[in-house]
Amino acid sequence: MSRANAAPDPARIEAPPAVTWIVRTLEDRGFETWTVGGAVRDALLGHPSGDWDLATRARPGEIRRAFKRTVPVGIEHGTVGVLARDGIMYEVTTFRRDVETDGRHAVVSFADRIEEDLARRDFTINAIAWHPLTERLLDPFHGREDLGAGLLRTVGEPAERFEEDYLRVLRAIRFAGRFGLRVADETWDAMRAVVDRLPDLSAERIRDELVKVLDTDPRPSIALRLYADSGALAVLYPELEARRTVPATTQEGGDPPSEWDVCCATVDTLPVANATLRLAALMWGLAHDEAAALLMRLRLSNAQMDRTLLLATTPELPPPHATDTDFRRWLSRTGLEVWPAAVRLQFAFATTRARLGLATDDDAESLEASWKRARAICDQKPPLSVGDLELNGRDLIALGLKPGPRFGTILEGLLSWVLEDPARNRHELLAERVQEKIGDA
Repeated sequence: MSRANAAPDPARIEAPPAVTWIVRTLEDRGFETWTVGGAVRDALLGHPSGDWDLATRARPGEIRRAFKRTVPVGIEHGTVGVLARDGIMYEVTTFRRDVETDGRHAVVSFADRIEEDLARRDFTINAIAWHPLTERLLDPFHGREDLGAGLLRTVGEPAERFEEDYLRVLRAIRFAGRFGLRVADETWDAMRAVVDRLPDLSAERIRDELVKVLDTDPRPSIALRLYADSGALAVLYPELEARRTVPATTQEGGDPPSEWDVCCATVDTLPVANATLRLAALMWGLAHDEAAALLMRLRLSNAQMDRTLLLATTPELPPPHATDTDFRRWLSRTGLEVWPAAVRLQFAFATTRARLGLATDDDAESLEASWKRARAICDQKPPLSVGDLELNGRDLIALGLKPGPRFGTILEGLLSWVLEDPARNRHELLAERVQEKIGDA
């Protein structure tokens, strides 16, 4: 894949005034300082620059003495946060060089030259420095040329770069997908050679790379397919890899897309900055246990895991001709906070399937009719959860029942009864229902 990018004139790079102030402050004290990393790369691509990072010859103590407001965000690694006049914190890191690496962690020491610092970076497009005072672009590994050619290449020997840190495999996938770059053959071969070592990385680092793809990339399907082609998908997410061999339709003839293809295409239709919804789309159709196991490995927070799992495994809306009870049960299972996102996900899949010729206009119209039914019933504010019942645990005690796990079963049974007819949600009727059930037992 390739998306050629003409390399703009470096003079077009404009650092925020606060960045220029930090550089000038350190330079006035005799410490060579440059802007480095993603902001420089993005500026060369003509993209809005995000976080501006700086690299300097000053040691951490010297950085802290140069500014009134600093934060030791990673001082053991040479990084100091400088709170600038614009209220933003900028990370300033002492020049570094690698001393020892094991594929997961690196032991570094401080260096005196920016060239040493750039030489330890992963890819040529990230090994470019910009000096906002002199407007000099330092590009010893021809990263700007690679950007113009739409090429992703490691700094130096590819095999050595990936053996230093296996996470660079996932970073390569993310950068290639986000910027539409073709991975150089030598770099691609070196990635594939170490892909089976990815599980050696911490779950958090693996998760963060996937989340960045889903959270920031306008077309994450490119990176997701690189996950599959490189072998990373099979190693890290075998549940998703299995979807690549499952046809998305049972119709004969042609070469139908796989369920994985449909999921990737659907993810592209969902908005950026909504990694939860996109992750749910990626896991759409997985069995509950499979989805839960995948989310556990990602080490998401309990709240994130619960919401993603619910979105990924929520059954489709009842058909338009279903009863009100069917819709109330669906809304109860899904929850008032989640159901709009669940429907949005279903619309996204419907749109994708129609575009791929796997659905008809009638399917889309049916889904829209079901959505309107669900919205109308929701507007009636029927009781949909145990908390909505006009009888609670204290009332069960008043009826002579002993507190315990049985309470949950009783209340869930009452809710199921009320979902059939919301008019039953009256204290006296619910109490009578409990006494009847106790008597039957």
